[in-house]
Amino acid sequence: MNAVSPQIESSSGGEEAGSPGGVWPGQEGRYGTSGRWLAVVDYGIGNLRSAEKALQRVGAPARLVSDPGEVLLASGVVLPGVGAFGPCAKALRQTGMEAAVRDALAREVPFLGICVGMQLLYEGSEEDTEARGLGVLEGVVRLLPGRVKRPQMQWNVLRPVPGAPSSLMASLGEEPWVYFVHSYAPEMSPDAVATCDYGGEVVAMAERGPVFGTQFHPEKSGSRGLAFLRAFASSCLAERGDGPGAWSR
Repeated sequence: MNAVSPQIESSSGGEEAGSPGGVWPGQEGRYGTSGRWLAVVDYGIGNLRSAEKALQRVGAPARLVSDPGEVLLASGVVLPGVGAFGPCAKALRQTGMEAAVRDALAREVPFLGICVGMQLLYEGSEEDTEARGLGVLEGVVRLLPGRVKRPQMQWNVLRPVPGAPSSLMASLGEEPWVYFVHSYAPEMSPDAVATCDYGGEVVAMAERGPVFGTQFHPEKSGSRGLAFLRAFASSCLAERGDGPGAWSR
């Protein structure tokens, strides 16, 4: 059964509860080379600036980077993605960003893949069997199950996977409604931490160590999505040993 929330708070209008954030010390209005900032990977695919703006809205020092070398300097990396798996994988490779992303993943830099960016973390996709994923998360991306309308373009509620611990799921609150736009999703695997119901159980969020993936768009998911992005940004700073209180409001 498809889920459509009867009352959804706006993701663009007004101040959402809990959305205002602070800034990391020493980064007020500027981004240096210390690594105390987040890189939003710009590989020429879709509207990447919305993710950057959402992170900045919660106070995170985030910016788009098109130079692979800059990814190496960041304390956290965000890989957005819209469209099709194959073109996104190709663009990531041709811009030289794939090597930088793989390096960040190998160094266990906190990493967030959004929508197709999440799908790229897997081994491959039915959408384009010739395209190679990053293979960080186990499994393959598959067409949404059943005789459902594709893409899923709606708000839907997340359900935690029983027995699958997540360090960021709590930031979304109880039974959060979040926004989806997709026709494919990863198959169920040990990395899945949340699902939604759309013609069957659909993997909506995955996590393995410092690597996170959301099939939904947190930047379009109102106050819940902003809270999630703030929690991710805070985890990036904590990974540097500065502690959760170092990112002051």
